[in-house]
Amino acid sequence: MLGETPPAEPLRVLIVNDSATQRAALRFALAEEPGVEVVGEVPDGYAATATVIRLRPSVVLLDVIMPGMDGFATAREIMARTPTPIVMITAAADAKSSELILEAMRARALAVTQGLPPPTAPGYVQRRRALAQLLRSMAMVRVGQAPASAASPPTSTTSVPSTSESAAGRAGSTSGRRPFPSSAETAPPSKSPIDAIGIVASAGGPNAIADILADLPRRIVPPILIVQHIAPGFAPGFASWLAQRTGYPTSLAQQGEALRPGRAYVAPEDRHLGIDALGRTLLSDAPPVGYFRPSGTWLLRSLANTLGTRALGVILSGMGDDGADGTVALRRAGGRVVAQDQQTSVVFGMPKEAIARDGADDVLPLPAIPGWILRWIRSIG
Repeated sequence: MLGETPPAEPLRVLIVNDSATQRAALRFALAEEPGVEVVGEVPDGYAATATVIRLRPSVVLLDVIMPGMDGFATAREIMARTPTPIVMITAAADAKSSELILEAMRARALAVTQGLPPPTAPGYVQRRRALAQLLRSMAMVRVGQAPASAASPPTSTTSVPSTSESAAGRAGSTSGRRPFPSSAETAPPSKSPIDAIGIVASAGGPNAIADILADLPRRIVPPILIVQHIAPGFAPGFASWLAQRTGYPTSLAQQGEALRPGRAYVAPEDRHLGIDALGRTLLSDAPPVGYFRPSGTWLLRSLANTLGTRALGVILSGMGDDGADGTVALRRAGGRVVAQDQQTSVVFGMPKEAIARDGADDVLPLPAIPGWILRWIRSIG
């Protein structure tokens, strides 16, 4: 009928798994999710690339452990020949391994997730829905040709349409100084030393965070608090991976821990991360912020409320708008914020929303962000 909105394009999923039982279980689970279509199944890595070329799926759901050509080798071949978003799936115990996460990132997979429990298990429906949402989110990531370093994130090859009148113009191709918002009261600049840095990220964030930490000299950098949206069970492995990849001491945050310069603290699963008045880590089970716990906005608001001018905020690649309201709060409290630019973001969602809300002092390519942090530390430290 005239005037009807055409149905959205279905999410086209290709399953690559050597277990016929697991393929059937995944096919059954995804068939229960609206707008998801399993367009093909492949029992091994050898036929995976040709099938991706033939079927053009939105996303590949790829098993890690397969005989012959394993999931990592399969992912590398797909990304070299026909770049396509890849989510790797494995057993829960394997999914927490920092080595597995490291290898998946080297292979340019976008995410690693745990396999689904049996349909009769408690929480099965929630896990099934979470898997479908992860696949939807990763399918939106624009993956390009292999970057110069296998450990670098894929770069977006197409522009993301702007949802605000000025966001695209300010962040699409220009970087540099941005004025304070005229619509809100903002604390004046301060010569106070920087006592903490908050980094928030989602899709495309792990490698971006690693690149930043690798370029920071520990001896002069204040504590760094990190909120990275990551699948359940992966936070400990992510913290270990950051430490191994960068040499920067990184650990999962513990409640009431004294924050130390030259160290990074990763938010644990299902707990907000912040800082208390005594300069210690604050973990909270307060309600999610915009469906997220931990939330980037919660972290940046905590820095704004506790430290104000003595805090820096960094918002990196990620889908959605988590952290955007937190950047506004931190700037209003006198803190400084930098947003990653569109060209170097895997997903220009969270930074774009922060920019659109006047939450960023500066918009910079990823390689320039460590220098931005150091300039602020040295100029007022």
